[in-house]
Amino acid sequence: MGYVGAAADGEPLMVQSTGMGGPSAAIVLEELCDLGVTRAVRVGTCGGLDASLELGDLVVAHEALCADGTSRALGAGERTTIAAPGDLAPEGRAGLVVTTDLFYDPDPAREDAWRAAGALAVEMETAALFAVGARRGIAVASVLAVSDLLVGGTAERALSADCVRRTRRRLDDEGLVAAGERVGRAGAAALLRR
Repeated sequence: MGYVGAAADGEPLMVQSTGMGGPSAAIVLEELCDLGVTRAVRVGTCGGLDASLELGDLVVAHEALCADGTSRALGAGERTTIAAPGDLAPEGRAGLVVTTDLFYDPDPAREDAWRAAGALAVEMETAALFAVGARRGIAVASVLAVSDLLVGGTAERALSADCVRRTRRRLDDEGLVAAGERVGRAGAAALLRR
């Protein structure tokens, strides 16, 4: 599902849903590149790993830890970056995010390792999109709204002895709508900057 129209400056703007995860996001961006797209901004949500983040905060990914299969299959190493991050969302926190294949990771030790590596947040698409952008020679950025907090939670047993799930704090429906509007405005503004 997508939208094609004009941005606030009158230039063409395309908004495209990619689905969840690196594989589908990479497919969509590859096909958009085939259509002539030269700049893309991922806007979406993330789970906050850094204790200073609050629900609804914006995070600008300048670098991604590649804990997913798609970015690795596309030739990314342990980390992938964007060439010129610029000032995408001045009110947001800029830094490292981690891209993973699992929304509910059963191993809380991974979250701890990502925190130790300096990751602000975790999500499922940025590293793959950065890898496609590097491969195709296009500018790609990522602006995320914190929809879940994964800090301060306690591990709890769920379903079986082998399944450990961290408790999360989540944005309520009203907060999610507001965060979606903020991250959307930040993404559109990033595309207007030349």
